[in-house]
Amino acid sequence: MIETSKLVAWLDQTLEPEKFTDYCPNGLQIQGKDQISHIVTGVTASLALIEKARELNADAILVHHGYFWRNENPTLQGQRLKRIRALLESDINLIAYHLPLDAHPIFGNNAQLAKQLGLNPLRDAQGAPVTCGPGSLVWLGHPEVTEQSVRELAGRIQTQLARHPVVVGNFEAKAGLVAWCTGGAQSMQEAAIAAGAQTYVTGEISEPNAHIARETGTTFISAGHHATERYGVRALGEEIARQLDVKVTFVDLDNPA
Repeated sequence: MIETSKLVAWLDQTLEPEKFTDYCPNGLQIQGKDQISHIVTGVTASLALIEKARELNADAILVHHGYFWRNENPTLQGQRLKRIRALLESDINLIAYHLPLDAHPIFGNNAQLAKQLGLNPLRDAQGAPVTCGPGSLVWLGHPEVTEQSVRELAGRIQTQLARHPVVVGNFEAKAGLVAWCTGGAQSMQEAAIAAGAQTYVTGEISEPNAHIARETGTTFISAGHHATERYGVRALGEEIARQLDVKVTFVDLDNPA
């Protein structure tokens, strides 16, 4: 068991949210019990995840996608009210970290996706990942498999993420220098190409991405927003269980997006 304040302090120290300009508040978003003995982790604080946490008698939920997003309607009504009411009625803490969880060099979504896809990140002289794009959120690296083709990388994505990726590009081309950023980072495609990437992997695809890939002779791969962001919060929860001796249960509620 751990005090809620001490858990949040550990998370803040680990993820350093003060270094990011984010679209939502990071940390404790909805306060519940003062003591935590069981944490449920998941990608998004959906009503289904909250109900699962209630079923498991969890005291806290830790997610990547929480609430109170910039430009979001701030009123409490509809589904938003249902979710928050369920948390308050059960006295469950909601803790969320967005960009800090994307970027963490060990537990972050990019770091964990690299493990799933067999990508070796480029490192600078200090051992930090080489990045590019807005907020330095895009990672760069090479496949562990020498001369891996786009077809082989796409197959690895399908096997590891259980998601059929959308691929724009030549399947027989070499993946080459790969750039990746989990979630909805399709707008960072051109930054990845400017950094020399021949293949860009992210979670979502928008209409312009196909044109940019074709016109630049590069490959664009959309592997699923949820699918690319399962692994950071899971890894973080496992570290909490190791370091803080708290029960942690990862709940994956699949989302085809």
